[in-house]
Amino acid sequence: MNTAVASVGGLPRMPARPVPIAGWRQAALTQARARMIIGAMLFIALIAVLALRLVDLAVLHEAPAGARDPAALMAPDRGDIVDRNGIELARSFEAFAISVEPPKLLTDRRELARKMAAILPDRGEAAIYADLTANKKFRYVARRVLPWQAKAINDLGDPGIVLRREPQRLYPGLDLGAHTIGYTTSGTARAYGRSGMEKMLDARLSDPATRGVPVALAMDSRVQQALESELYTGMTKHRAAGAAGIVLDVHTGEVVAMASLPTFNPNAPGKLEPGQVADSSRPDARYNRATMAVYELGSTFKALTIAMALDSGVIKSMQQTFDARAPIMIGGHTIHDDRGHELRKFATTPEIFIHSSNIGTARMASALGGERQRAYLDRLGFFKPVAIELPEKGRPIYPAVNNWGEAAVMTVGFGHGVSVSPLHLATAYAALANGGILYPATMLKVEPGQAVPGTRVFSAATSDKLRALFRLVVTNGTGRKANTPGYRVGGKTGTAEKVVNGRYAHSQLVSTFAGAFPMDAPRYVVLAMLDEPHGTADTGGFATAGMVSAPIVEKLVARIGPLLGVMPDENKDVDVGGLLGLIADKQADE
Repeated sequence: MNTAVASVGGLPRMPARPVPIAGWRQAALTQARARMIIGAMLFIALIAVLALRLVDLAVLHEAPAGARDPAALMAPDRGDIVDRNGIELARSFEAFAISVEPPKLLTDRRELARKMAAILPDRGEAAIYADLTANKKFRYVARRVLPWQAKAINDLGDPGIVLRREPQRLYPGLDLGAHTIGYTTSGTARAYGRSGMEKMLDARLSDPATRGVPVALAMDSRVQQALESELYTGMTKHRAAGAAGIVLDVHTGEVVAMASLPTFNPNAPGKLEPGQVADSSRPDARYNRATMAVYELGSTFKALTIAMALDSGVIKSMQQTFDARAPIMIGGHTIHDDRGHELRKFATTPEIFIHSSNIGTARMASALGGERQRAYLDRLGFFKPVAIELPEKGRPIYPAVNNWGEAAVMTVGFGHGVSVSPLHLATAYAALANGGILYPATMLKVEPGQAVPGTRVFSAATSDKLRALFRLVVTNGTGRKANTPGYRVGGKTGTAEKVVNGRYAHSQLVSTFAGAFPMDAPRYVVLAMLDEPHGTADTGGFATAGMVSAPIVEKLVARIGPLLGVMPDENKDVDVGGLLGLIADKQADE
């Protein structure tokens, strides 16, 4: 359709402005209002979706009564524990707990129990039904459940089901280092340390001011795993009642690894974990044999007696001899050497040491005397619980001063009549190897240059001589099976009979090898102990330390040396040539 345009004076005339119809303004306002309403509704819908999601999360993450404020939930309830390399050993998280309020349940309880059992197979339908029908206002059905289980339970939709969050402690390594790390209470408003470093560090780990910074232990998880593995192999092979092992830095006192077997899973203390080294069901599983138990550690004490005698001038040279011709009768007892391996001569110090002569060592101790012997043992810390942060520490057993006569002096000299923990012995051996300085053992990582000053117990010259003797025991003496190629291991074996009902039990032994490597420049003490081992065909039926504990150390050092930055070098060794001419031709007994 064409529209005519009028013209005036030859110019085109503009079309006339349309005249507004009645109600046009009202219609425009209505349309604008409708658009605003639609926009607002869309915005409200979006907010509603977000709110529903937040409600869903709030239900699944509902805090228990007395919950902390949201800001507090940003940080864990308890600080982390890590190893010296930052590997997580213990951490906290908020776990889900499922509870019911039986009076508020609306669903048929039998049907509800069936549905919940399908989600929580560990509980069982009958047990859940008992909780749902209990004459109680509140019952826990399950704790520490997985998030998907919590959601599935929540989706059942019964108002009588309550989902809560509660702090839980997780040990990612399971039983690794369990006695060192310890464990906490669970399912309470705040976790409390029950044992190990969890207990010792309880205040620090739970303090809001410090719990954000992990606590680093001296432990190296890799070394710990190797120690537990080799100990477990030895313990099972020789059907021992238990075992203990230690790897200790000789210059700082840091406990790089410490193991006690049997062990337990701190995630579930008291429960048996099938297929694991941990046997938490055993009554002694949580008993730390490395620090809590005290033993007569037998001939390992001979190294201490020789060091005391050298340091005090009783032994003036390695050529000096002591009468080992015949057994010693004293106090109604007979001190003798192992049958078939008696020296029966005036023997030099190297001979006495590598043949592990009780008679020769008793003569040395007698020459040293009780007063000096007690003074050295006191300086080594053998008359009090071992210096370590762990709360589980046993008290040594030793003769009273008024009962420390000649017989006691002699027997203590070769490791009988005094009982200490394996860690006591490890710290003393560190002093023998490191130049004569006793450092207190520590479970905490020591930063370079921050080691606690030690106490001099032996002279550097005495330590030099002991290092050569230790190496000689492994190359030519009772510790030959600990001789790891390239690592220059040195140490001493010790086989002691346990005291049962006041008498020594010949068939119940404590077999220990304690030493250090590399012996030309010692870095680490290593100790392996088997409690009541049994001989096997390849040991000829013997369960002595040279047969059962020394091989554990040989395998252990080969595994941990590279991890600790100590590489094998078969071109290096300790010079023991001057000592070889002072020993008998026959080789020492295993």
